[in-house]
Amino acid sequence: MDFFGTIMAPFKWLVSIIMIGFHDGLSTIGMPAANGWTWTLSIIGLVLVIRAALIPVFVKQIKAQRGMQLLQPDLKKLQDKYKGKTDQLSRQAMAQEQMAMYKKHGTNPFSACLPMLIQMPFFFALFQVLSGISGAKEQGEGIGAMSHEQVVEFDASSIFGAPLSAALLHGGATNVAVVVLSIVMILAMTASQFITQKQIMAKNMSEEAMASPFMRQQKMMLYILPIVFGVGGINFPIGVLIYWTTTNLWTMGQQFFVIRRMPTPGSPAAKALAERRAAKGLPALSILTGKKDDSAEAEAEAAIAEAKGQRVQPQRKNRKKK
Repeated sequence: MDFFGTIMAPFKWLVSIIMIGFHDGLSTIGMPAANGWTWTLSIIGLVLVIRAALIPVFVKQIKAQRGMQLLQPDLKKLQDKYKGKTDQLSRQAMAQEQMAMYKKHGTNPFSACLPMLIQMPFFFALFQVLSGISGAKEQGEGIGAMSHEQVVEFDASSIFGAPLSAALLHGGATNVAVVVLSIVMILAMTASQFITQKQIMAKNMSEEAMASPFMRQQKMMLYILPIVFGVGGINFPIGVLIYWTTTNLWTMGQQFFVIRRMPTPGSPAAKALAERRAAKGLPALSILTGKKDDSAEAEAEAAIAEAKGQRVQPQRKNRKKK
């Protein structure tokens, strides 16, 4: 086993164990063990487990991203301060001040990539498991935690006539079902990824963040990443395409919830939330402005107490004693 295979071995075992757990559970409740939809739901179950485990990481990512967006005006000032200075001491001083700024606000420019980086070993592990199904079947072996019998069962499973272990570029081009389903899944995978990123840029970024150099890089990635995954998708087995499309749909729903309920201050989504709350007669949230609003918080506490049946006597802070 090579070095990469040694590193990936634990992930292959974990991925296959989770899939087998869902497969056995679905079989227990009456779904056919050798049916392609049973294995498809097992792959979807794998996504749910991984993404649920990554929720704390996602929360940190959102906080770090929000910090980066709020930092853009200060970063612009720092860049203007050292504009035109190309000597080594100036570059080092700028880098140190920039890192100190990131540390102070608890953020960094790589925070947006963290959930994807954590997911990649599981993605590659699933790719290796599904790609190795045919070879393991021929050699009479299992793969990961899957026994040889389960390998044979998975290899024979299909949906809409397309085997889950088949890939468009590797022998699947002769199967019309594989070609059609692969193209549909690749389009769904790339479209969901594009919409998710576009949603953030259009609704959850302030004007300062949109005008920053960092944002120009993000706009380039908005179009480059879907193309990369779209082209790479012709190498992915159907099961891997199902996995990646499902995780993109999870991300899309997660982003929609965050943008609607916890938008970045100064963004179009924050203004929309403020308008919705004003229309309902609710107090403004401090998160919409990025500043603490004591009067709004006091009114909210009073409303909560009154809803519980408690009468709250309003008091003035500067009330004089008689």
